[in-house]
This record gives sequence, C-alpha cells and structure tokens, in this order.
Amino acid sequence: MIVTTKKLFEAAYGKYAIGAYNINNLEQAMGLFRGCIESKAPFIIQISKGARSYTHKKMLEGLITSANEVFPDAIFAVHLDHGDEETCYDCINSGFYSSVMIDASHESFDKNVEITKRVVDAAHAKGLVVEAELGQLGGVEEHVSVDEANAKLTDPVQAKEFVRLTGVDSLACAIGTSHGAFKFSGSQGLHFGVLEDIQKNLPGFPLVMHGSSSVPQEEVARINAAGGDLKGAKGVDATQFKRAAELGVTKINIDTDGRLVWTRVHREFFRDKPSEFDLRPVGKIFMSEYAKFIADKNEKLGSAGHLDEVRQLVI
Repeated sequence: MIVTTKKLFEAAYGKYAIGAYNINNLEQAMGLFRGCIESKAPFIIQISKGARSYTHKKMLEGLITSANEVFPDAIFAVHLDHGDEETCYDCINSGFYSSVMIDASHESFDKNVEITKRVVDAAHAKGLVVEAELGQLGGVEEHVSVDEANAKLTDPVQAKEFVRLTGVDSLACAIGTSHGAFKFSGSQGLHFGVLEDIQKNLPGFPLVMHGSSSVPQEEVARINAAGGDLKGAKGVDATQFKRAAELGVTKINIDTDGRLVWTRVHREFFRDKPSEFDLRPVGKIFMSEYAKFIADKNEKLGSAGHLDEVRQLVI
C-alpha cells in the first residue's frame, strides 16, 4: 500500500525513524520489500534523479507497482530524493509518487524559500507532501556534490522561519552527516545540540537525516579483500539513530550502505567463480543479502515490528 510520508511520520514521531532506501533495479526492489516484510517495518522507497534516468523512470515505477502486488502487506511511501524544481513537477504530475523532495539548499535562504513554496503549492494541490532542505551536507551523492569546506549546519532559528514561510511538510537538516562512504575523520560526528534546538523551535515537526549510512567496516574490509579499494570509508554510528528519533527525526536516508552490499556480493561471487557469466545466481545472492541488510537496519532504526500498528492508522 502506497501512503504519504505524513502518515508514516505521525506514527513514528519521537519513537522511531522510518528507513528511506534508494533503489535502482529489480534486485534492490525485491530485497527491500522482502527485508521490510520480514522485519514488519513500514518504509520509504526513494528514487533519485539519477535512478530515474539510469534506464527510464517508467521502468522503476513498473517495478514498484509490481512489488506492491507481490507484497500486498507492505506499507510504504514513494519519494523523489534530491529533486530540482522541474523534476519535482514531473513527479507530482505523474500520479505515482506520494512525496517529493525539493533541494534548493545551495541557494540563498530567500531563494530556497521561493522555490520550495512553489513546489509545496503544486504538491499540496494534488495531495502530495514535500520535504525540503536547509543547510548543506558535504560529500558526493550522484548529482549533489558539496565540498566539506562549504558544508554548513542548519540554523535552528532559520529552520522555524523556513517552515512557516514555505508550508513544507518535513525538513532535512544538516547536523554533521555527509553523503557518500567517506563521512567522518578524527572526532567528527553528529551535532545533537543543533538537532535539539531545531526540535525546540519546531516541536512535533518531522525532521530528516540525509547522509546516514553506517558504512559497516566489515563490508568495507570484505570489498577490499575481494579487490576493492575503499580506504578511509567511515559512516554514521547506527546506535545514534535512536537518539535522533527521540529528537524528532522521523526519516533517515540510507543509500551508500546498500551499494556496499551490492559491491561486496558481486566482487566476492566473481572472485570465487571466475568462470561464471550468468547474472542470475549472483542476483539471487544479492537479493537475499540485501533483505537481511534491510531487516537489520530497520531494527536499528526502531521501525521493525510496527507494520501492523501503522496499518491501523492508515486504513
């Protein structure tokens, strides 16, 4: 069942966070649905601008529509991740998405407000909800690239004003995370003080953490042992998800970790079976491993076990 993120956030606020997972292909879609059904968790499917152009946007929509039939007990939102204004309108008018993110965080505050307000008005007119971003995360994710020197934390006072002026439904905050597999060095970490101040200024309002993959060191080590070259990769401590959820974070974005699972499975498979050329055996392994990864991540987010409860709220 496809629902809006608004319904999911109402159920989760202050208790747990909903996992928002990016998908690009059939194997990721199957693993995601299996993992969420096994862990009895609601979830958010994220489709990025890059994923929409990887093959064709209609291909991903078709996969999700089919998965919705194959897994009728699943409850999830379909969300555009890091959209520009043009892509947001395309998704809003498609009749498929339940949520879009407009990312104008690279603009000035006033310009960000102006663009976000236009998207909010268009989305709300069709019953969709909108996520926006204030502040800037460093790192690289597809078309989003911000040098760490230019990253800036979200201003809690501006956050309140931004929500008031735009009417946006949730806010992605920059609190020290970053995109990609190379997030932290030294003593860097999450700025929970900033998050606390944002929650005080926006009580009960859904907040979002981007760049929150954990970059498990076991995955990195196995990739490197199978011929990879990921040196210094480091992510967010998953034990910090619970504290973030208590401070109003209802959505946590996870993309890089899924790519690491894909890379590990495929590198190890073709290392151990160099004469293999059939894509299906390794695809089956990946779907199983990805489902395990998703179920484990939902446990850490606290969303596992809440599917039946959410169903009662959205029906």
